Amino acid sequence: MTLHLAVALDGAGWHPAAWREPAAAPRALFSARYWAGLVTEAERGLLDFVTIEDALGPQSTRPDGPDDRTDQVRGRFDAVLLAARLAPLTHHIGLVPTATTTHTEPFHVAIGIATLDHVSGGRAGWRPQISVRAFEARHFGRRNFPPLDQVLTRPGGADLSADPHVRDLFEEAGDAVEVARRLWDSWEDDAEIRDVATGRFIDRGKLHYIDFAGRFFSVKGPSITPRSPQGQPVVAALAHARLPYEFAAAHADVVFVTPHSAADARAIVAEIRRLNADVRIFADLVVFLGDDAAGRKARLDELDGTELVSDAAIFTGHVRELAGLLLEWRDAGIQGFRLRPGALPYDLWQITSGLTAELRARQAFRSRYEAGTLRRLLGLPRPVSRYAEAR
Repeated sequence: MTLHLAVALDGAGWHPAAWREPAAAPRALFSARYWAGLVTEAERGLLDFVTIEDALGPQSTRPDGPDDRTDQVRGRFDAVLLAARLAPLTHHIGLVPTATTTHTEPFHVAIGIATLDHVSGGRAGWRPQISVRAFEARHFGRRNFPPLDQVLTRPGGADLSADPHVRDLFEEAGDAVEVARRLWDSWEDDAEIRDVATGRFIDRGKLHYIDFAGRFFSVKGPSITPRSPQGQPVVAALAHARLPYEFAAAHADVVFVTPHSAADARAIVAEIRRLNADVRIFADLVVFLGDDAAGRKARLDELDGTELVSDAAIFTGHVRELAGLLLEWRDAGIQGFRLRPGALPYDLWQITSGLTAELRARQAFRSRYEAGTLRRLLGLPRPVSRYAEAR
């Protein structure tokens, strides 16, 4: 089975001190040219897609609220807008920005992702993400959240999914994705006639109210954006535990999981498959690659003042060793991998040049793009509008 490969892009890389690497470009982080270089390099390596991180507050070492550190990257571009800027510069690779479902109207997210699907020619995705932090809620002033510091210190607080507030946010996220999916279906594929001779631009009977009424949203519809090339852009979710597994199984096409061993991967795959037999399962790994990978990571740890920790497993070593690990986890049921480069652009180069060549030599990775849309690249069918089926 050929592996699917993606990279998760975030600033200068996933190590907080990565911006201080000799190959880094800290002065270019907030430029379109920098991001274009990363995404076109990922496409040169024939990767399935890139994800772009986002959040409603600046990066911080504190659970809830900004910190006082001045030696780490702070600030991000809006991921959806950035993806739209990158779309015309690429031709094959999928673009999957993060957009929060908390404090954000699903109508706005839905038309933004649909627009991205149009301008990319069918390569758009969306990674919905909840926002649990009280200081982020204060940016909007419409809701009061308990400080995350207090939530974490409650009995069982280490498992956020056990907290009723967090469960509500996941339920809200589920409704937000459902609203978006209905809006994406609210125009049938042939709703646009564009017949100059008859003066008919649109068939009004093929636009549909979605009439969604739930606990968190009431949305009439239809969308203002015609149905996009994929029909339904790809939805991807990061999941670490049972509650986010349930969210991903119910609402996503792709789930990113964080096993730390092949046995762990096998157990996670089995749990998710009991919830959804069709969702694509990708494993996340933070990677430092090359002959001096361990030394580079140690130097970055020293610069940051602490050893890097992550929700995902951290791999340090040669691409040959990483290829072996990926194939071992593939045998445990993992279908693809979202690699988080420790430092950009160096570890991305190692992925696009070294790792892909090593996997190709083992007949486990493509030698060309086989499809024009992200859904087809991932082996996902293009769904018919639910409203067309109902007529």
